[in-house]
Amino acid sequence: MYNRMLHCFATGEISPKKAVITTAGPSNKNKQREGLSMRSPGKFFMLTAALTATISSFSAQAGEVLDRIISTKTMTLACDADYPPQSFLNDKNEMDGFDVAVAREIAKRLGAELKVVTPAWEIITAGGWGERWDISVGSMTPTQKRAEVLEFPAVYYYTPASFAVHSKSEIASYDDLQGKNIGACGGCTTESYLKGDLLIEGAEAQAIDYAVKPGKIHSYETDTNIFDDLRIGPGLRLDATLSPLPTIHEAIANNYPLKVVGEPVYYEPLAIAVDKGDPEFSAKVTEIVDEMRKDGTLTYISMKWYGYDYTIKK
Repeated sequence: MYNRMLHCFATGEISPKKAVITTAGPSNKNKQREGLSMRSPGKFFMLTAALTATISSFSAQAGEVLDRIISTKTMTLACDADYPPQSFLNDKNEMDGFDVAVAREIAKRLGAELKVVTPAWEIITAGGWGERWDISVGSMTPTQKRAEVLEFPAVYYYTPASFAVHSKSEIASYDDLQGKNIGACGGCTTESYLKGDLLIEGAEAQAIDYAVKPGKIHSYETDTNIFDDLRIGPGLRLDATLSPLPTIHEAIANNYPLKVVGEPVYYEPLAIAVDKGDPEFSAKVTEIVDEMRKDGTLTYISMKWYGYDYTIKK
């Protein structure tokens, strides 16, 4: 916001004569405040001083999110409460999991405690967070569409996406999956893959081979909901799911009657996301994640939760 205001003063989009300052909230939406007129030399110098003070004030507040975290010693994480083993409520009714552990380490290295909130996934990916939360460590793929509203300062691991079916299903290959009813997390990259329009952002982009064309795609709020429908029986509600392989393995470990079909159809880079507008915070997150990779912390957390080092690019 501050850089935008400075740009407006510099380019004349907001004139010195009448600066329009808008504050949040319906009641203030159309309120305006008049600036000083430049008709006399005295008022011109008054205006110059005022603008200089304003610019200094904006500069001092650069890095608003990072400043807030450091001053309050709290970093607020937005993640899913029902996405094991990445993020979930444990037996002590506390948020736990791989993603939460990574976020907690980032907060620790910022000298802050971690606070967790659990908004809906589509709200997180929409951007425009305001001060509701500071960061998303939520196994998010940096797609081109998401990059329009979010920044992705660091990829922290890579996860394979695989098909799974009921353990008693006769489906054993990609060919068997053609034209079947397949479930996927709504708004997730697995759903985009099934639709044939998956685009991964940036240097991590890869050519996608759409090996399976479903007959019907069923969208679910979480992968756990998909597994609940699959466990009822082969073909009763669903024929298969496309889900992150670690999530499938976690479900099998928790006695879901599932089996994996074939090799992973793609590996996706999963990134930490922050809202646009605070390059200082983005740079700091990049720095911290680089440190965690170099000193082995990311590998340790991955091995703890997955028994496998997913932090290495395939």
